[in-house]
Amino acid sequence: MTINKLENISFDELTVEDCKEVKIQFAPGCFDDFDGSQEELDELLAQITSMIRSGEILEKSNRVNIDDLIDEDPELAEKLMQSFSETPPPHRVLK
Repeated sequence: MTINKLENISFDELTVEDCKEVKIQFAPGCFDDFDGSQEELDELLAQITSMIRSGEILEKSNRVNIDDLIDEDPELAEKLMQSFSETPPPHRVLK
């Protein structure tokens, strides 16, 4: 599958073969709260990249219900939603 086609499919539609072509980009500041050394962060990034490239991430992934996440960890839910959009969806206001 070409990179352009990968941009138009959902996570659920990805195959192990597609994972080899996925462009991996981390949002600026996404590891600002990481509490470890640069070497540990580099190792974590290598593990994440390896899991994506091998397709292991598909096998170990779990769906997250955003409403449950808001109830369980509102701060994490807000950060996640902000990563998708500059403002939270209008139907839900996070406090």
